[in-house]
Amino acid sequence: MRLPGAPILEVALLQVQPGQTAAFEAAFGQAQALISAQPGHLRHEVQRCLEDDHRYVLLVWWATLEDHTVGFRQSAAYQEWRALLHHFYAPFPTVEHFVPVPGLAG
Repeated sequence: MRLPGAPILEVALLQVQPGQTAAFEAAFGQAQALISAQPGHLRHEVQRCLEDDHRYVLLVWWATLEDHTVGFRQSAAYQEWRALLHHFYAPFPTVEHFVPVPGLAG
């Protein structure tokens, strides 16, 4: 069950190719303006794994699932996003969407 008005959390596990972390972070710094400008984008953050410094998690909060899967993924901005970032990943990221579980937030 989805709480009315609850945001959708996109979670992408990003494995960056060895030796490419600095270039990836610089490219993401440029690419984040593309996603931030999308309708329905609420906020995002990137975190680096402590155990594997080539592994990141991208967290993006969207107003609706369609804001991501249709609005962003079918936009010209997504083509720019792909060109800036997708060549850094090996393997290609797993992307899933999550919603809050009622009564289980602190």
